[in-house]
Amino acid sequence: MCYKPYMRKWMREKLKRRKKTTEESAAQPAPLQPAYFEPESPRAEAVPTRPEPPEPEHEEAAAEVPDTGSFAPPGPPTQQVSAQMRRPRRRRGRGGRGRRGAGPQPTPVPAAASSEATPVATAPPVQRPSKGVVVLAVGLPGSGKSSWFKRHNITPLSSDVLRTILFDDPAEQRFQDLVFSNLRSMLKARLIARRPMNYVDATNLTPQERQNWIKLAKDFGYDVHAVFFDVPLEVCIERHQRRDRLVPEDIMRKMAAKLKPPTFDEGFAKITVVRVKQKAGL
Repeated sequence: MCYKPYMRKWMREKLKRRKKTTEESAAQPAPLQPAYFEPESPRAEAVPTRPEPPEPEHEEAAAEVPDTGSFAPPGPPTQQVSAQMRRPRRRRGRGGRGRRGAGPQPTPVPAAASSEATPVATAPPVQRPSKGVVVLAVGLPGSGKSSWFKRHNITPLSSDVLRTILFDDPAEQRFQDLVFSNLRSMLKARLIARRPMNYVDATNLTPQERQNWIKLAKDFGYDVHAVFFDVPLEVCIERHQRRDRLVPEDIMRKMAAKLKPPTFDEGFAKITVVRVKQKAGL
């Protein structure tokens, strides 16, 4: 089957449609061109204009050009009128309504550059009332700690008593950490129960050993007092030899070398010193 006759017919119709479209567009009138005129309004007359100085004749002749229908820009008076008619729009800031316009703002003066420094008032620390007292005994074995508590009808938390309860031997020295951890737990239980007076009967020779008791008492709001048994080493050894349980003399001398008297710098609110009465014959 041959398609050439159909193709020729289609091409002829396409050319006719294109020619018809061209003729119709040529028969239509030319499109309107915008024309610009100078605005004639009473406001233009009311605006005072600056008089222009006279120009030379040769410049006027050079300015005359044949009218070709092109648009000529307006002169200086028209520009002034149009500039006055177009009022500048005020841009709104990001702050929205109620924001003050941009203007000269006062420059803040830094605190370091100011001539007078304002003193800052600080509130004094609040001192809470004490809930009670924790009394620590400080002294060598045989210095009279247990006898002093008995004379004052005081039942202290004693490391010797705790050794007797735990190991059936008050001279047991192998489990010192276990003994004193239980002793601190017993004192903590009394502080939680808000007992006003608490006594600890132990050697407490060095500030490091005493610091654990002081911190525990202050954490619960208690004052800490110390009772220092200032007894010579020879007297302690002599007293200790009368007891059933005996600490060797070399160990007593090592303990005496470690002994440090308590001071207020450690945190004690009161320090009581107990000394031995001298005999009349000495």
